[in-house]
Amino acid sequence: MSKSKLEYIWLDGYKPTQNMRSKTKVEIDFSGKLEDCPIWSFDGSSTRQAVGGSSDCLLKPVAIYPDPARKDGYLVMTEVLNADGTPHESNARATIEDEDNDFWFGFEQEYFIMDRETQLPLGFPIGGYPGPQGMYYCSVGGRNTHGRDFVEEHADLCIAAGLNFEGINQEVASGQWEFQLFAKGAKIAGDEIWIARYLLDRLTEQYGYYIEYHPKPVKGDWNGSGMHANFSNTTLRTCGSQEVYEKICEAFRPVTAEHIAVYGEFNDQRLTGLHETASIHDFSYGISDRGASIRIPIITVEKGWKGWLEDRRPASNGDPYKIAGRIVKTVKSANIS
Repeated sequence: MSKSKLEYIWLDGYKPTQNMRSKTKVEIDFSGKLEDCPIWSFDGSSTRQAVGGSSDCLLKPVAIYPDPARKDGYLVMTEVLNADGTPHESNARATIEDEDNDFWFGFEQEYFIMDRETQLPLGFPIGGYPGPQGMYYCSVGGRNTHGRDFVEEHADLCIAAGLNFEGINQEVASGQWEFQLFAKGAKIAGDEIWIARYLLDRLTEQYGYYIEYHPKPVKGDWNGSGMHANFSNTTLRTCGSQEVYEKICEAFRPVTAEHIAVYGEFNDQRLTGLHETASIHDFSYGISDRGASIRIPIITVEKGWKGWLEDRRPASNGDPYKIAGRIVKTVKSANIS
């Protein structure tokens, strides 16, 4: 008889920014398969998802990964359901209209590593600032690079968990890093970002750090943190038409407010028109333009307008389920018949 530790992970009901929650379920002779993960429950009154007099919410397993940090462990991503089995109002994953996984997403998750004692990003001295931006991006060496051991360990954990982890780099500000994930399917992409965030946050417990997902934690002449969303569907991957690409980009213009509403709290502090961003009040797109709302990658153009688009507006604290769901809806609305 063997025992396995299944870590059930879900998103709570806090608004506008949800938090991860998790708890462990021990299963005997577990197969390791998603279909053998039982539905579980939790106290929704403790997570702003129910009231005390009717507090039970359900956890429906939707994805499973080996847990590289625990013996006989698994990471189980779940959706929150009401007691009657319907999706809870906080469950954005259930609203994504991509059942055939036609939409592919590559998310670029930026974040700051914070020292728990100083409450400052790594590399920031108490009472002052490090050297100005310029030398931190993709830097090498102890003067400008901070937190590499932590970031490398996180990458190893993600790869060992079976995530489609594509890369890491230090970002423009001191103590700021990024990782990239790619998935075929909007829901799968969201699952993998949340699992990667879970592994990142859990790892901080060993280092005396915490992760700051706020899109502008350091005010002034410092880059904020985003979660750029690279996306495509069959049309974008195969159309070979500049006109089609422009029609899809234009479909985003009239729903700018709807996108910003789900792209992350405090994003107005980041989307200023400076530091490689477009203004939150504008909408634009352009070839190889990192100052545009949507960038058309030069590789897409060179391949004859067959490729993907990058929405540069999502903030680092955005919910990938909500972001992907809104992008899918907008792309499907484009009049390209």
